[in-house]
Amino acid sequence: MPFNHVSFSLKLILSLVMLFIVFFVSLVFGAADTDVKEVWLALTTTVKTDTIVMLREIRLPRIVAAVLVGAGLSVAGAIMQGITRNPLADPSILGLTAGANAALALTIALIPSANYFAIMIACFIGAGIGTIIVIGIGSAKKGGFSPLRIVLAGAAVSAFLYAIADGIGLYFKISKDVSMWSAGGIIGTTWSQLQVIAPFVITGIIISFVLSRQLTILSLDEEVAISLGQNITKIKFALFVIVIMLAGASVALVGNLAFIGLMIPHIVRAIVGTDYRFVLPMSAVIGAIFMVFADTLGRNLNAPFETPVPAIVAIIGLPFFLFIVHKGGKVLS
Repeated sequence: MPFNHVSFSLKLILSLVMLFIVFFVSLVFGAADTDVKEVWLALTTTVKTDTIVMLREIRLPRIVAAVLVGAGLSVAGAIMQGITRNPLADPSILGLTAGANAALALTIALIPSANYFAIMIACFIGAGIGTIIVIGIGSAKKGGFSPLRIVLAGAAVSAFLYAIADGIGLYFKISKDVSMWSAGGIIGTTWSQLQVIAPFVITGIIISFVLSRQLTILSLDEEVAISLGQNITKIKFALFVIVIMLAGASVALVGNLAFIGLMIPHIVRAIVGTDYRFVLPMSAVIGAIFMVFADTLGRNLNAPFETPVPAIVAIIGLPFFLFIVHKGGKVLS
């Protein structure tokens, strides 16, 4: 069902309001007792008490990280589904996160003094290699891309790359360090880490918005895109670079998170249609809302103990994935 620009604007505004509400609620509720007044003081003043410092230095950067990761992975998933015209496409399914994870383990093992920026660059490279391998295997057979073939190739390559990461961890006796990264949580996120990661995620999302019209045409038919004068090779390359930036930065920040890039674009297309000029901005906002909600739930479900965010996401995401497979990828599209 098509929506005019005014309808989309209203939906986007409502979703941004919802994001603000979820963000504020997430600041209020946690293992440590806080109230609305303390949260407000933490955001608007320079007052320093133990609780307010905790809010500013521990809880707030964690929630900002959730916003960035949720938005980044959702946009990456939407782009991949558009490029491959594969409703099952997702950074975790297509080898990006596994490749980034393997590169992360290798960097920690061989360059233990590597700073956060170096680790992030390694994740970019690993994500790119993982994607190239999966796409290469999935399109090697006559007939090119096949949703089933890509998913099978992604599962096999991801398992292989995760095994490599585990092997590196065991051989170099850094399993604990690697598992701390790959656990998929955002515990301990600092402002210094966000200063490194945020520019890449924000830049990738903005550039994807600029290319959203080309992505819409590309998602419908490559021949139409060519007839309209688009250089599909350059556009695909640029979009894959964006996906690698978003997925690599997300893995460098919080480790492995599956299904967000799969679920959110399907949900968004049910709200705003199939035009990627609308899908990408809404995916960023809805993905951020979902990730903040999952993190808030993880912090409060069994407080003061943490429930892993990947477990919460997987509980929701796996049934969603199986439902899409059962429907042949047509659900919510």
